[in-house]
Amino acid sequence: MNRLCSLLLLIALIAATATSRETSAQEKAAQPESSPKGTAQQATPVSRIKAADGFKVELLYSVPAEKHGSWVNLCTDDKGRLLVSDQFGGLYRVQPPKTNQTLSDSDIQPVPAKIRAVNGMVWTKGALYVGVNDYESKIPSGLYRVTDSDQDDQLDHVELLRELQARGDHGVHAVVPSPDGESLFLITGNTTKPTQLANTSQVPQVWGEDHLLPSFPDGRGHNRGVLAPGGIIYKVDFDGQNFEAYANGFRNIFDAAFNRDGELFTYDADMEYDFNTPWYRPTRINHVTSGAEFGWRNGAGKRPPFYADNLPGVLDIGPGSPTGVTFGYGAKFPAKYQDALYALDWSWGKLYAVHLEPNGSSYTATKEEFVTGAPLPITDAIIHPGDGAMYFTIGGRKVQSGLYRVTYVGNESTKPQKAASQISDAIKQRRSLEAYHGRHNHSAVVAAWPQLSSEDRFIRFAARTALEHQPWSTWSEQALTEADPSLRVEALLALGRVAGTCPKHRPEDSPAVDTAMRQKLLTSLLEIDHNQLDLSRQLTYQRALQIILIRFGRPDEASVKRIVEKIDPLFPAESAELNWLLCETLAWLQAPQTATKAMAMIRSVPTQEEQVQYARSIRLLKTGWNEELRTEYFQWFLKAANYRGGASFEAFVKFIRDDAVASLSKSDKAALKEILAKKPEKKSALENLGEIFAGRSETQWTVDQLAQSASSKPQQRDFANGRKMFAAAGCYACHRFQNQGGMTGPDLTTAGRRYSVRDLIDQVIHPSKVINDQFSSVQVLTDEGQIHSGVIVNLGVRRNGDAIVINTDLTDPNARVTIFRDQIERLVVSKVSPMPEGLFNRMTEEEIMNLIAYLISGGDAKHELFQP
Repeated sequence: MNRLCSLLLLIALIAATATSRETSAQEKAAQPESSPKGTAQQATPVSRIKAADGFKVELLYSVPAEKHGSWVNLCTDDKGRLLVSDQFGGLYRVQPPKTNQTLSDSDIQPVPAKIRAVNGMVWTKGALYVGVNDYESKIPSGLYRVTDSDQDDQLDHVELLRELQARGDHGVHAVVPSPDGESLFLITGNTTKPTQLANTSQVPQVWGEDHLLPSFPDGRGHNRGVLAPGGIIYKVDFDGQNFEAYANGFRNIFDAAFNRDGELFTYDADMEYDFNTPWYRPTRINHVTSGAEFGWRNGAGKRPPFYADNLPGVLDIGPGSPTGVTFGYGAKFPAKYQDALYALDWSWGKLYAVHLEPNGSSYTATKEEFVTGAPLPITDAIIHPGDGAMYFTIGGRKVQSGLYRVTYVGNESTKPQKAASQISDAIKQRRSLEAYHGRHNHSAVVAAWPQLSSEDRFIRFAARTALEHQPWSTWSEQALTEADPSLRVEALLALGRVAGTCPKHRPEDSPAVDTAMRQKLLTSLLEIDHNQLDLSRQLTYQRALQIILIRFGRPDEASVKRIVEKIDPLFPAESAELNWLLCETLAWLQAPQTATKAMAMIRSVPTQEEQVQYARSIRLLKTGWNEELRTEYFQWFLKAANYRGGASFEAFVKFIRDDAVASLSKSDKAALKEILAKKPEKKSALENLGEIFAGRSETQWTVDQLAQSASSKPQQRDFANGRKMFAAAGCYACHRFQNQGGMTGPDLTTAGRRYSVRDLIDQVIHPSKVINDQFSSVQVLTDEGQIHSGVIVNLGVRRNGDAIVINTDLTDPNARVTIFRDQIERLVVSKVSPMPEGLFNRMTEEEIMNLIAYLISGGDAKHELFQP
């Protein structure tokens, strides 16, 4: 093993791997007294909670589980009292205490209404509207209204407005009033079965799984059989009679909130089993617009953000378990915190302040850790309209619950911000198109058509959605003959979706496949000169082609030949996203050069995500192989057996290999008998890193040396080598970069916008100089005298308490240890970064400069640093 790998392994074992040993008296004395051992009836003390500068956190009430359960939701009633819900029980009413006062059991008043398992609630129109998600099926899940029937100031009357079939954590959640006060928005996760909809739904009912190649279910069987459209946000009238699908394609959204512009935001879950696969999508903030599709699909089928038939998130957060969201309007906080969107993460114990900035008809965003704790299974937060404080709860899944208050005690002004903001022209443009969603209107095609080529992706999506709501017979000819290629590709995507409606939505008396329309669509698409399209429209072109093939099936061989002749010269492209689509389509078409090209890509790309994607794409390919290529392909599976990922990663690789083996002929299997029988040699995660540096001497680079080198030759860097160094140094194991890599370290995609060249060099050479709180290591001393070290990544659960889960090896997401809270003697944050030192020592100066340029550029090969 080369010295770099040895160093990485040693540091990983010492600083990020759980160790079990007796603790000396000196080590025990070093533990902070502010982190005492927890007790079963005590919520996380404020000594373990950190808030943004100037803010104070108070623990108002530790909830006795046997009496008041575990709290997951809260709101205020018309008199400013708090209403809180037990996930497996009823409702309680609480009068917020005065400053520096706490609550006792006698202050918690049970609500007499026979309602339970409330996962979302809001007081509006003189009633409490609640979303019930009853795990135990003691009452139906669904939307309810709770009122005071005899005006005695007690909620006692319960009406079921709409029953919904739901199960588990991904069921019926929040209820959010619309900004105009005319409707409710009901938030549901992906195990809530779609309900009967009004014909005015904003989402066109033409969705489908839409995989060109067969997809895989989750490798561990999670939610097997749960298919599109995923989680849905419904727009509902106050009597629950009229349900419209406002947006869908979510995994498990728990809450949503409107900003001052009247724009809706939510915080969607990731699937941690998918870590380090190409289809992994971090938890993310979504700007939810009318008719939106966010692309959740089961298992390996999740759509990447670049697909034209879904929308991207506004901000990737990282791994976690999203719960509540709320805006800071009305808070007695400094201005930027009044305008922030607060997003809660149950598993990592984070309350983020998300700062949004208008960007066309949507937004960009940055995040800040506002409140953090360990453990802090935070479930919901609100701004109290009376005292301007934030109240939040921890609990859920029967863990220890508590009620907290956050106030500002700093010196900045807390003057209220203006109640309304100026709506941008871009948002007005998008909304004018959204007015046609769910409605037939002869003006819609005229209004939407020119916006199909808008540079604003959200406007473009709104225009296509408006078009899809109109009878396609009225605009199909225009789509097929449109002269502007940027308009045509979007129009053909729309036409492919509506004219080739999936069988689930196709009328029983319609023909199975309209072969004439398929031919018209393909002919029109193939007429477009790919070179006349920018990258965004090239991606739309390739996705439109896939949708046509998915919805209408394989065309005749003459058409297949024309398609291959058209797109085969484009592969490989400079864009990884474009290669994703091209390789899939060419493999599905059985194009003869695909095996050679795909194996060249597997050989050359540095990230396991890209390699897995190419391997997945060609697993059913039967043409263009020879024994040498086949052997190399199956050798890759031996290598991939040592790649690290989420809990399903190994099973996903097995699924790919199983399909590849099943695609072999008997003679192929006989010729490949030896390689097929070979078993992988298991290695540690760090043994797989840094092979390029074997045999090299070591240089102790200094910040001054490298900074001087960077300034003396600022350009003409090698992009490919910089990317190669990023992978060879093991950076992808922990860091996200351009939607690839791990999530146990900070996302480095925007590092070049946050740091100077010198600062980046300093961060790598001295990783412990400044440690991001979110990714700092902890050391936990148990009452048995054991020390466990690593990064807190999740919460464990048991009936009478909770636990922290520590990732003990950052290169392996599955290397975890669970420590129950009542076993913790002390918990301290480590002053040593999990990131190892010496990553530059085996690199040449030129390689380091290429790596720094790659980081500064954000992975843009056209950046000035790579120009002559």
